[in-house]
Amino acid sequence: MSTDRTRIEEKARQCPEMVFTSLYHHVTDIDNLRDCYHELAGKKAAGIDGVSKEAYGGKLDDNLQSLSERMKRMGYRPKPKRRTYIPKPGSKKGRPLGISSFEDKIVELATKKVLEPLFEPLFEACSYGYRLGRCPHQCLDALGRTIQQRRVNHIVEADIRGFFDNVNHEWLIKFLEQRVGDKRVIRLIIRMLKAGIMEGGLTTATDYGTPQGSIISPLLSNIYLHYVLDLWFERRVKRRCKGESYLFRFADDFLVCFQYETDAENFRSNLEDRLEGFSLELAEEKTRSFEFGRHAQGNARKKGNKPKDFDFLGFTFYCGKTRHGAFKVKRKTSRKKLQQSLNRFKEWLRQMRGLLTTGELMKQAKARITGHLNYFAITDNTEMCAAYMHWVKRILFKWLNRRSQRKSYNWAGFNMMLKHVQFPRVYIRVNMNPFSKTSNVQMKSRMWESCLSGSVRG
Repeated sequence: MSTDRTRIEEKARQCPEMVFTSLYHHVTDIDNLRDCYHELAGKKAAGIDGVSKEAYGGKLDDNLQSLSERMKRMGYRPKPKRRTYIPKPGSKKGRPLGISSFEDKIVELATKKVLEPLFEPLFEACSYGYRLGRCPHQCLDALGRTIQQRRVNHIVEADIRGFFDNVNHEWLIKFLEQRVGDKRVIRLIIRMLKAGIMEGGLTTATDYGTPQGSIISPLLSNIYLHYVLDLWFERRVKRRCKGESYLFRFADDFLVCFQYETDAENFRSNLEDRLEGFSLELAEEKTRSFEFGRHAQGNARKKGNKPKDFDFLGFTFYCGKTRHGAFKVKRKTSRKKLQQSLNRFKEWLRQMRGLLTTGELMKQAKARITGHLNYFAITDNTEMCAAYMHWVKRILFKWLNRRSQRKSYNWAGFNMMLKHVQFPRVYIRVNMNPFSKTSNVQMKSRMWESCLSGSVRG
């Protein structure tokens, strides 16, 4: 990072209300653009021009020099994003993504690098998604500890319908101007937002939204929800509550914990109006208020019902008990996420079983399974992880034996092969015991914060 940008970052932390008026030359700096080129992955999908990282790097110095000059004279215009779809539960068409051209990706990353240090000090502690030094495990750990250790009895689970497709550009620009006084940076972001989407050979103008798949989109969405939701909750909702209240947000997924039912109902009724004021819509069918906490299990049994559970970030939270009979917040892999993971693994294996050698196939299978366990193998979730491993082995056994008419393995031989390749085992990889004073999630977070503070001091 250049010395000037380091000073801007330090100033942004020291002066949360400062508006920065000279930023654009950092975005167009050719060294910054070169760093962004090297940071971008080479095997990502190409945009509408079909240019890959390798092709762009064939004349890297000339291309970057041309890009920097065009940006300086405001002659750079982003190309429309290529529309593609990825599988989405409950949707036949899938989740829409906007794939930027490679050169546009460089500009998006360069802009993000300049803007992120300005807004990061402003973001509330309740925001966890797409932030430096923060991850889903920290959000899950904080939520579990809050329910376990605080006076939480009611939860509001909410969903914003098509958030990324409905972000209001005018409001977003107003939010950006709270920190960015350089009109050239604002104009550049407007051009990114208005670049359009190309699908089926036709380009459609984009008057709303920040396309998913764009490098800068997560930061812009965090800025938008910071002002629409986080600040509103911290400065208005929380002060009017009779009891304790806590917000947890990861990107556009969020839920709120309350001590009293009246506070939960008031928030639920006011949330829709708040979102509508910023061109967002609450998905009523996915929004609910319910009892959850140390008294929920007993109250539900008195009424002859089961205590409610809820899903958040791929886990199902439910009321459990310790071996001594005390209340404990527990988490397990949600059934939907488990089925999605198994379906993806099955589809990948079905396609690749005839293209890879057994050794390479097992190497890639191990990487996929390890990735699943690194996220889901947390405290109290051993049973669901064991179920995942059971079905993964059955899928592997089935499709490996379908590569030829004669069976390649019997079950004993298959298990010997798994042992030989050191197949992943189920064990707790992330400690999220809500009774422990410090989890390994918190320890990693503190280490990261100390590294950040050290880099700032240096």
